Amino acid sequence: MYIEMIDETKQVSQEMMDQIIDMLNFAAKKLSKDNKEMAITFVDNDEIHKINLKYRNINRPTDVVSLEYKPESSIAFSQEDLVDNPELAEMMDDFDAYIGELFISVDKAYEQAEAYGHSFEREMGFLSVHGFLHINGYDHYTPEEEKEMFTLQEEILNAYGLTRD
Repeated sequence: MYIEMIDETKQVSQEMMDQIIDMLNFAAKKLSKDNKEMAITFVDNDEIHKINLKYRNINRPTDVVSLEYKPESSIAFSQEDLVDNPELAEMMDDFDAYIGELFISVDKAYEQAEAYGHSFEREMGFLSVHGFLHINGYDHYTPEEEKEMFTLQEEILNAYGLTRD
């Protein structure tokens, strides 16, 4: 999976970014999404506040904002069309490679790591996986969705080795 990273805060080490890329590649393989592309931008609380207001109409800072990319296309093919034409299936898979972007507040990650009594590394991993699951269609609006998403989230973090301290 290709992941573009931008650190607007200048607070995220290259080692941390490399670990997040590695962990999200691990998660992508688990979800069979390893041929996808996404972006992560690390911001401060002021910037995440603006983003949260713009995209979610919530007037406060948050920890992560996930923007799932859904291409608006009038091109439609049946599953049968794609099975009968492997070249078309590959072309459509490439067309649909970009899945979205995450904005992660580094300020909130530090605050929450302290509040929850675990490492900054664990919090950044949690926020990255949480956002990644959102841009792959997972949500937590209902108890059933929450159980499915949070169970998968913990499975990924634990299997990767980023457990709670």
